[in-house]
Amino acid sequence: MSTFVSIRQLHDVVAWIMTIANGVAGAWTLGAHWWAPLRCRGQWWLVVAAQVTVGVQVLLGVYLQVVQDVSAPGIHVFYGFVTLITVALLFAYREQLRANLYLLYGFGGLFLMGLGIRGMIIA
Repeated sequence: MSTFVSIRQLHDVVAWIMTIANGVAGAWTLGAHWWAPLRCRGQWWLVVAAQVTVGVQVLLGVYLQVVQDVSAPGIHVFYGFVTLITVALLFAYREQLRANLYLLYGFGGLFLMGLGIRGMIIA
């Protein structure tokens, strides 16, 4: 039973990390669209790290449901998969929107933050 508590707590902590990291990455990248000094390699490392946390969060949620048999509201699960699909779409459209890459990842990061907030509210 202690494994259930620790995985559940980890899922809660990673939700906050994912939400905050994507919000910061989105704001930074959006700011970099208008103010060139914000553009640096560290910004993209943050974007990648923030989006990796989405995958970690979804995997923890799937583990809780499948292995630990924890039930979650259907809409919470929906938000989790929409978040994962959003990361995939951002990656898929990066070449077509190369001229607006900062806007794509800026608004994308803020959208992911919003999905994280909504997912935590309805959990």
